[in-house]
Amino acid sequence: MNFIIGLFAKPIGSLLAWIYGIVNNYGLSIIILTVLVRLIILPLYAKQIKYQAKMTDLQPKLKEIQERYAADRETLSQKTMELYREEGVSPSSGCLPLLIQMPIIMGLFALLRSPLTYMTAPQMIAAVHESFLWIKDLCQPDSWILPLIAGISTYLTYTVGMMGQGASGGDPTGAMSKMMQYFFPVFIFLLGRSFPAGLALYWAIGNTFMIFQGFYMKKVKEREAIRDEIIKEEKENRRQAREAAKKEAKNKK
Repeated sequence: MNFIIGLFAKPIGSLLAWIYGIVNNYGLSIIILTVLVRLIILPLYAKQIKYQAKMTDLQPKLKEIQERYAADRETLSQKTMELYREEGVSPSSGCLPLLIQMPIIMGLFALLRSPLTYMTAPQMIAAVHESFLWIKDLCQPDSWILPLIAGISTYLTYTVGMMGQGASGGDPTGAMSKMMQYFFPVFIFLLGRSFPAGLALYWAIGNTFMIFQGFYMKKVKEREAIRDEIIKEEKENRRQAREAAKKEAKNKK
């Protein structure tokens, strides 16, 4: 596992050293690197969010199938797969974007947790100990401010991510997400107090970027819903027009 993480952490470390060579500020370099990585994985994130939204929309139909064929597991599986095919959803398509993202995120996490393990450029030995804003040493933990920002931003990413999902109280997945919405930010805050400030800075900036991504994806989903409704209405109007034309032709005969 460490070997796989190193395969991603070392190139990202080289990129961080290159950015530092341009801006000559380690804290600013971390911010730029975080934004660049988030932009690179944005298409994967968007695909994952669209899949989750599609699965949320399918939940009523899936629940109906599960209730109807609860006693027949084979038919239940068959009808579920038929629904996926009709809606153009592949159960595995939601996992692939996440699997591709994870090594990149874990590599960046490992890099900022132990920067000199993955960066060999001489100038980075001193760079990782630079001050940034109120932080005296980015290789040392920040006791309160950055961990608080990281925890609050983690809470907000969950809040934005759950907007519009409408999980019911009886839904185990929804209940778990709700619990994680409150537990995980506290966990991140506690970790942030022990990890290097550079890592907490990355987490806070990454979450802030994801919050804006979440609002953007929500707007995209709303536009797509309006577009689909217009297309559906247009198809219905055309169908009604064809039926009216057929009736008129029949009456003329």
